[in-house]
Amino acid sequence: MRASTLLALMPLAMAAPSSVRQRDSPAPLILPRGADAIPGKYIVKLVPQKQSSSFSISSAISSIKANADYTYGTHFHGFAASLEDDELDNLRNNPDVLYVEQDSIVKISATQPNAPWGLARISNSGTNSTSTTYTYDDTAGAGTCAYIVDTGIDTEHEDFEGRASWAENFVDSSNTDGQGHGSHVAGTVGGAKYGVAKKTSLFAVKVLGNDGSGTTSGVVAGMEFVVEDAPKKDCPKGVVVNMSLGGGFSQALNDAADAITKAGIFLAVAAGNEGADASTSSPASAESACTVGATDKTDGFASFSNFGELVDVLAPGVAIESVKVGGGSTSLSGTSMASPHVAGLAAYLLGNGASASGLCETIASSALKNAIKKVPSGTKNLLINNGA
Repeated sequence: MRASTLLALMPLAMAAPSSVRQRDSPAPLILPRGADAIPGKYIVKLVPQKQSSSFSISSAISSIKANADYTYGTHFHGFAASLEDDELDNLRNNPDVLYVEQDSIVKISATQPNAPWGLARISNSGTNSTSTTYTYDDTAGAGTCAYIVDTGIDTEHEDFEGRASWAENFVDSSNTDGQGHGSHVAGTVGGAKYGVAKKTSLFAVKVLGNDGSGTTSGVVAGMEFVVEDAPKKDCPKGVVVNMSLGGGFSQALNDAADAITKAGIFLAVAAGNEGADASTSSPASAESACTVGATDKTDGFASFSNFGELVDVLAPGVAIESVKVGGGSTSLSGTSMASPHVAGLAAYLLGNGASASGLCETIASSALKNAIKKVPSGTKNLLINNGA
């Protein structure tokens, strides 16, 4: 496991605790809902370096007893660590702290039935299409890179044709997908048989363990890593990221999503499987991300899918066949399966010369309008289509 050390940080003098400037009111403390909060663990978001004259990440960390779990560079600018009550209070009273968020558990979003129909659906127009043919331009995402921020990828699976590799692991020392979720997602993005963008290069960023869960702080570290790593890769046509995971609302996750998109990287995220408004989940509620709801084979809105005005587009997400760890395929359902259709479509369009700027809007504008039944009020009825 690699703690995130992403950029050399500008050394700034640390004032003694007694001389630290105070603020009129404490920085916001964001607390996750329910049982997913991790006691004593926090994410501290600092003001951007250019706005702070006296307080750096290193000085903040040196003011606490514990070592930092993660240090985030200039794109997110902060750290995650265990904090005692007095340390939490002191940091919240520092004017260079934007907010503190209690760390929490983040999970994959999948359930399970059977059959490969999603690819055919996104390349056929009309309602209730029963075509089994996937029509696509054979550029197929060549020259693009797709980061899968998930449980890992079975890079040896035959459907990846040697195009999948490991980028980083924030969970353990085992570069394997012990859960299978990330491999399935990667297959939908870019597998030779199951993928939308059949020639994209796939990179595994492991932030979830074998039980399908991880921490918000670890996921933020993975997102920060992508922003730092992408310019080092050979991706002349562009970069996409898929995040088929989520938890309760998290300002830290949403800010990290903003950092990805500000870097010119397309980000597709699952809307969530709670049958609730996507505004209650992160990173689904990040306005800069392309948030994806799920549909079924009958062109119905999936009963489990989150909804609301923050859902940008809809994609197949029930009984989606894709890669199985160790070989072969398996069928899964969830907005986790819908999101990689959109990430794959983004890579496909970038490979055809589309601009990364406003790409979610481009995908929405070419979607099939009002093709899906029983879409909740206030949710856009836009089923993605590749235009082939």
